[in-house]
Amino acid sequence: MDFYKRALELKDETVADRRYIHQNAETGLELPKTKAYVMDKLKEYGLDPVECGEGVTATLGNGGRVLLLRADMDGLPMPEESGEAFACPTGKTAHTCGHDFHATMLLSAARILKEQESKLKGTVKFMFQPAEETFQGSKNMIEHGILENPKVDAALAYHVSPGKMPVGLFMYNDKGTMMYSVDGFKITVKGKGSHGAYPHAGVDPINIGVHIHLALQELIARETDPAHACVLTIGQFKAGEAANIIPETAVLQGTIRTNNTKERELLVRRMKEVAEKTADVYNGSVEIEMISEVPPLICNPALTDEMIGYMKEMDIPGLAPVPDVSASASEDFAVIAEKVPSTFMYLSAGYTDERGTYPAHNPKVQFNEDVCPIGVACLAQCAVKWLESHQE
Repeated sequence: MDFYKRALELKDETVADRRYIHQNAETGLELPKTKAYVMDKLKEYGLDPVECGEGVTATLGNGGRVLLLRADMDGLPMPEESGEAFACPTGKTAHTCGHDFHATMLLSAARILKEQESKLKGTVKFMFQPAEETFQGSKNMIEHGILENPKVDAALAYHVSPGKMPVGLFMYNDKGTMMYSVDGFKITVKGKGSHGAYPHAGVDPINIGVHIHLALQELIARETDPAHACVLTIGQFKAGEAANIIPETAVLQGTIRTNNTKERELLVRRMKEVAEKTADVYNGSVEIEMISEVPPLICNPALTDEMIGYMKEMDIPGLAPVPDVSASASEDFAVIAEKVPSTFMYLSAGYTDERGTYPAHNPKVQFNEDVCPIGVACLAQCAVKWLESHQE
């Protein structure tokens, strides 16, 4: 079957779905409108969707090997200033990362695959995931069995990318780390409050927090291998309510990102040790909470190359590979990729004119909807071809 031709026939519907989800952007784990819309569409196409944790799943096919197709569907807690007629009106939520595309491209792919179900040589499992932006969604659905019953053998996900570039590029990494790990942490420094005129009567958590902040910078400068990419950022430091009061607590929040598993383990361990021992030096204590724990995204090389081969078999105008892509941002599909052979690729959804000025997560970002049939076709083609090549 010519999947790209069929995807073009469905483009108007895919775009309409995308605009509905875009205009009704929701964030976090609970996406009631989005989830209901996805489930209604899947039922309309003849599938039997069910809730999986806070997400949605459905399967179709004929036993055999199982390929997971994953799409996230959450937005971001920010206003939208894109100027699009279908912009989210809330002023508080927006699809500025393109997850509305991911969900609707997978919906249209599910429709096509349902039309071809009798010819499938295995099973396709669909994963519509919440809370990618907060790195909770994959774990939530894994805990509720997304990789089991039927057991998943491999997984594929696409992510659209805005910017100054033409539609048709697909970006991948079949050699090393594609996206960095992220370990978000919250350090609560506990001291003893006192009057600002009598600091000796208290234990200053601000002073302790400053020394922790400075000491953490030395982990990058003196303890990590400079051959590896490592980033440690403190993005929040809060303490106190008045100029003449030494507070009881101070809070530092930050992230550790790296492209290397061993460096990640080192940095997380040493962050905790530095915070605890520095606080002890100044007669205070700390409480450390890990906010997110996402490994580096490392795609399976053989699976990546295999999927690229299937994509190239289609006659899609302008389809062109961009290899060896790596980014210091993070992606919770890495949690899936750590458990089953997986691949993840970017599809360009940019413009070559002024509409391509703004990047993802910018309130003014615009995405090119011409990417829709490309994403739909790639999902359907890769699913059918992979199952044909991996019959039991």
